[in-house]
Amino acid sequence: MPAARVLIDGPSELVFDYAIPEGMDAVTGCRVKVPLRNKSSTGTILDITETMPTKFTLREIDALIDPEPLITPKLMELGKWIADYYVAPMEQVMRSLLPEAVRQESHSEKTRKLVCIDQKPDDETLEKLGKRAPRQHLILALLDAAGGQMALADLGGGSVAASVKSLAKNNYVKVIEEAVRRDPDEGEEFLEDKPLKLNPGQEVAMKEVLQQISEPEKPLLLHGVTGSGKTEVYLQAAQHCIDSGKSVLVLLPEISLTPQTVQRFKSRFASIQDQVAVLHSHLSQGERFDEWHRIRSGKARVVIGARSAIFAPLTNIGIIIVDEEHENSYKQETSPRYHGRDLAVLRGHLEKCAVLLGSATPSLESFHNTQTGKYKLLTLEERADDKSLPIIRVIDMRVEGRKHKGAPNILSDPLRGHMEKKLAEGEQVILFLNRRGFARSLQCGSCGHVCECRHCALPLTYHRQEERLICHICGHQAITPKKCPECGDPGIRFQGYGTEQVEGILKKVFPLARLARIDADSMRRKNALKDTLRAFHQRKIDIIIGTQMIAKGLHFPNVTLVGVLNADLGLHVPDFRAGERTFQLLTQVAGRAGRGEMEGEVIVQTYTPHSPSIQYARHHDFPGYAEQELDFREQFGYPPYTHCAVLGTRSGHERRAEFTLQNLHKRLATDLPAGMKLGDALPSPLTKAHGQYRFQMMILGSSARGLSRHVRAVLDQTPAPEDVTVVFDMDAMGF
Repeated sequence: MPAARVLIDGPSELVFDYAIPEGMDAVTGCRVKVPLRNKSSTGTILDITETMPTKFTLREIDALIDPEPLITPKLMELGKWIADYYVAPMEQVMRSLLPEAVRQESHSEKTRKLVCIDQKPDDETLEKLGKRAPRQHLILALLDAAGGQMALADLGGGSVAASVKSLAKNNYVKVIEEAVRRDPDEGEEFLEDKPLKLNPGQEVAMKEVLQQISEPEKPLLLHGVTGSGKTEVYLQAAQHCIDSGKSVLVLLPEISLTPQTVQRFKSRFASIQDQVAVLHSHLSQGERFDEWHRIRSGKARVVIGARSAIFAPLTNIGIIIVDEEHENSYKQETSPRYHGRDLAVLRGHLEKCAVLLGSATPSLESFHNTQTGKYKLLTLEERADDKSLPIIRVIDMRVEGRKHKGAPNILSDPLRGHMEKKLAEGEQVILFLNRRGFARSLQCGSCGHVCECRHCALPLTYHRQEERLICHICGHQAITPKKCPECGDPGIRFQGYGTEQVEGILKKVFPLARLARIDADSMRRKNALKDTLRAFHQRKIDIIIGTQMIAKGLHFPNVTLVGVLNADLGLHVPDFRAGERTFQLLTQVAGRAGRGEMEGEVIVQTYTPHSPSIQYARHHDFPGYAEQELDFREQFGYPPYTHCAVLGTRSGHERRAEFTLQNLHKRLATDLPAGMKLGDALPSPLTKAHGQYRFQMMILGSSARGLSRHVRAVLDQTPAPEDVTVVFDMDAMGF
């Protein structure tokens, strides 16, 4: 008798073996009911073995929940690859393949009762009914006026239940259950827009995309400058697949940060709105349940979502589109630590469909793949509307500081002057600062004490609106002290600045300007971001100050000036990708300017004006930046010339976390495969977070599979202490 390994639903990762009863057609991916202790539970079959263990008797599976497996064979193959490559337990992978809303029995289809006319009574009977039972007569009249059916709730719900029951008893009406879709965009109107005429560059790119859709050969990387019309290529490629009877999967870095892109897709496919599904973390469990089952049943053929949408149960896929493929948000931060872009390429291979990656600033890994022939490069060098790219001016804040004799200088004189000019001409301005809050820290000028989080090795950020010091890692809050907690000096003062402080300064400098702040603090209310961007588009707001939430995916024709207040924030961190990220962010932010009829300008404030990241971004020169950065990476053996993984430990006991990692380092160094290099076991750049001390080591390897399998072998043989967590991150994007 065959046996099945079953992942039990629930927060605990329980996996048990069960016998498959004779005659039950159970396969991998099926949902089942199983006995667990003294009650019945639900789970998913992870694997099936033909021979049952003989040491003990297994309990049998009670029943199949679904006759067909919820996971397609190709998705199951993808899941097994993830478990092997990212060194993740299969049960954790299964939780990604099947979201909780689908696995949990408590979530089900939403229905409503519908009252329909069954046999309409003749006029004489109606007249008698009007005298004897006026409410029943009224219900029949309402149903007749509504075309023969109405929802019970619309008729009056419970107040008319008895009357409806009487009508049903006489066969005048019948009550049926109707499924109700929980639409994430309920109440939104999407007016259908028509395809735009492609320029010559888009035509060439489109021809290659259509060729790949018909005969998939290798992934395509579409490198187009900001405003070059990449989205229109996506839309027309998706339309071609729909017309050909195929489905489309579109991945966006973060749905909440790219509302205009979602709007464009929904508007283009407005005529088939019921065939468009959206998957992202902001959905309720009921909405996710409905969207997932619409995709699985084939009712939805266009899926738009964040990284987890790569597991959407689509069939007959024509193209997988990954917009802003360079974004770090495609990397999952919890196990399994997959990269959405890389899985899109793999799924495209498994599904034998086209894969289109797009970005104005491609990741160096993807760009390198075009140089080695793994991907094919398509370029859009001009903006779609023949408009010029914005002029970027770099302001040396060291010089500005000397002019103002060291006084805090958030708005340089050139930026302030340009803002006054643009606002006077009725144009709009975007200011970018990738730091929220009022002040970066609170420091004593006498003893140098900095108020830090008690759970994390980070200074607390001051938020004026809450009048609190807040940790941006764990959320810990503290009362703002009036004097130094260490030496008692009342001269304790704020250091640095964030979006909240900039907002206050702008209100004083430009009292007549209408402004809004967009960051994680101000956009907590549902739809707050969407409403703010809509008001900005309608020119009800003059200035927006925001974090990276405004850095990408936005198209505002009236924005002619973008100011970057501190371009150095992410430049000087212990990460070999710091320069690349700064270049990408500056290029993306600069691309928000000059997208309409008027020319755009960008002013970048920096204390390191000669940084290659800033200078190449100033000239919109991605090929030049990529060439010098790839040369640097090759010299030091960093990705894309090797694969980089991070092995870390964390614990509430500092010495145990450190000792565990040192022990793993010694074991990994034994019989180290050729082409692998181990870094030292050191404290993480963020040495403590959420009350846990953190240590890590970098591992570089020429073979990704060889690296992950060597690490898995060591981890399997080296159990960690109970109070120490070991984390392995293959193809790590952060440190």
